[in-house]
Amino acid sequence: MIFRIVLIALAVILVASVVGAFIITREGKLVTPKGQGTVAIGTKTFEVFPLPDYAARFVTVDYKSYLIEVEPGIKIHMLEVGTGYPVFMQHGNPTSGFLYRKVVEELPLDRVRVIMPTLVGLGFSSKVPVSQHTVANHNRWLNTALNELNLEGVVYVGQDWGGIIGVGALSLSPELLQGAVMMNTAIYAPTEKISLSRIHDLVRRPIVGELAVETVNSIFDQLDGPQHDPDSMPAEVKELYGRPVLESGNKKAPLAMMRMVPHSPDHPSTAEMAKLVPYVRSLDIPVEIVWGMNDPIVGRTLPSMIEHFPNAPVTETEAGHFLQEEVPGVIAAAVVRVVDEVQERSAQPDLINEN
Repeated sequence: MIFRIVLIALAVILVASVVGAFIITREGKLVTPKGQGTVAIGTKTFEVFPLPDYAARFVTVDYKSYLIEVEPGIKIHMLEVGTGYPVFMQHGNPTSGFLYRKVVEELPLDRVRVIMPTLVGLGFSSKVPVSQHTVANHNRWLNTALNELNLEGVVYVGQDWGGIIGVGALSLSPELLQGAVMMNTAIYAPTEKISLSRIHDLVRRPIVGELAVETVNSIFDQLDGPQHDPDSMPAEVKELYGRPVLESGNKKAPLAMMRMVPHSPDHPSTAEMAKLVPYVRSLDIPVEIVWGMNDPIVGRTLPSMIEHFPNAPVTETEAGHFLQEEVPGVIAAAVVRVVDEVQERSAQPDLINEN
């Protein structure tokens, strides 16, 4: 009798484990945000996306919040403020366009138009099944959004996956990229197995990854970990990044994007990344590098970024991974210098570029 009870208990545990594993490893479904009303941006009209109170309080009333549909059901949430030369700022995983709000506060908004898209899967952008999170898809979606704005040129600012996807999107419309501020990111194509960080190694494992950043822990609760100053990620800022994802019904993007990071030559992202290395090394534009040296994830990749842009001035800071939260003034100063140089060059088309 006791033996039978034990067998039944083990069977129940096994079934529960299988069901649990199925639930936490599911693909996730398409979730499409809906706007209210329209807003004119240049010659086009887009859906207004009213920000909930918990997000609206982080920006001024001058911000435009709208959606661009890049494919049926897939919409990118855009934040935009200022007038003047376009500056395209791309965040990474698992934040949103709001990551640049402090940098914006330090910029002359009568001289620059700051455009801050949120990657598909994060923030208030559409959520998609896990299998749709590929480098090629993100590059295409973001490129489509930029082209919808009919921009003639941009200064690009990027960090983390935003550094890679932003460059990838611009590589599809190379005439747009006129200058750049590169922050903590890694543009590379591994030729052998590597380890980017302990957490990236951990989350590649099925079920273990889901438990680490989705179930037992939330990745958003851990955003202070890679910071030099943990207080730069207080609870309300973690909520700003996490709540739109966690409440959407599809919270798969952060883990999917972590698994997008290539660690070997045969990783699905490696081929797309390989295209970017010669592209960035061929660029002849003004570039500055601003780096958080206390970043435990990609802080050590600064030498490879310098190798990509050997003539770019480098500003090393004490910041961690999300340096926009820690040294926004330093980033803004670099942006202004690059915009100035881009405009000087456009006024002197025969100027010989040394970058």
